Amino acid sequence: MRSFEVRTPRRVAFVDITAQVTAAVEGHGEGAAVVYVPHTTAGVTINENVDPSVRADLEMALERLVPSDLPFTHLEGNSDAHTKASLMGSSATIPLAGGRLQLGTWQGIYLAEFDGPRTRRVLVSVLAAP
Repeated sequence: MRSFEVRTPRRVAFVDITAQVTAAVEGHGEGAAVVYVPHTTAGVTINENVDPSVRADLEMALERLVPSDLPFTHLEGNSDAHTKASLMGSSATIPLAGGRLQLGTWQGIYLAEFDGPRTRRVLVSVLAAP
């Protein structure tokens, strides 16, 4: 297993981590890469990585689904972040072939931050094919 850290720039951000994940799986052959964040207010997602408006649209849509001013009871004041992270999920699995991530033409891997700015840890584990 390999890990790396990501410093997020603001409270809500989608940070492209494709290059770091690609480096973490270097030297592996066939199988799958599991990308995981051990945080309750951040997630991992795969989406388009060409047009930055897609990330902005995701931020807007999640804010409309889970606005920060709902009558949450969690005392830390970040229940919207916990909820958005649960909706996003804490991991993604990407097939590996010939040591390369099998992402689609327009896909990238993102750390989804909902309670930043923070330094987040990302774990990458390769499951080798039998």
